[in-house]
Amino acid sequence: MILLARHGETDDNIEPIRIQGSVDTPLNDTGRAQARELAERVAGEGLQALYCSQLSRARETAEIVGARIGLEPVVDPRLAEGYRGSIEGRLWEDVAREDPELYAAWRAAGPKFRFPDGESLLEQQERTVAALVDITQAGRLPALAVCHGGTIRVALCHTHRRGLETFHDWDVPNVALVRL
Repeated sequence: MILLARHGETDDNIEPIRIQGSVDTPLNDTGRAQARELAERVAGEGLQALYCSQLSRARETAEIVGARIGLEPVVDPRLAEGYRGSIEGRLWEDVAREDPELYAAWRAAGPKFRFPDGESLLEQQERTVAALVDITQAGRLPALAVCHGGTIRVALCHTHRRGLETFHDWDVPNVALVRL
């Protein structure tokens, strides 16, 4: 079994929400407290391995969890959030107002959606699933992968018959824990 956890809160996760993607936003104090709570939630899971993306918000969350459960996080860049291209760093509300067609396409999502100058959801899903397959094949299960909301969503979409069409159907708050 693989558990997926979203990183703790960052200042960009607070309303109004800023598009992070590959922007390396650190945890804030609330996010660190959430990471400690996550560590307590997974302490009894018998985890054999701990993975995270290279982005500091996921890496620091994993380090806090790892300190509690006695595991060193293995960094895997394939677990990173999707590259949001030219809209990274912008507020979602500004994108919705200034480019309503792009925002509507984002809300519709699906396998053909691509961020301007960025990654498609399908590309993100392919690299995420490859990472999860490698984690499974490593045989150190159960494992925890600390990653990102979009990363968890594309993994969940992979398990659904409607695929990436369900991307926005999944609610993945900070430090959400999902069992695959």
